Amino acid sequence: MKTPPDDLPIYRVLTGPDDAKFCRRVSEALALGYVLYGSPSLTFNGQNVIVAQALVWPAVDDESIG
Repeated sequence: MKTPPDDLPIYRVLTGPDDAKFCRRVSEALALGYVLYGSPSLTFNGQNVIVAQALVWPAVDDESIG
């Protein structure tokens, strides 16, 4: 697939509290075909650790397709 499904952007940054729900969101994006872009970033808002993870849709090399 050359583009992400459901008209999703090719670059995404997911953010949220560092919890199982956030991990599931990243896992779902990876299952769709996104790849991690860089390391996660963490900050503390006074109550929770907040994490951000960038993901990109992998580029398709047209010359390598059949």
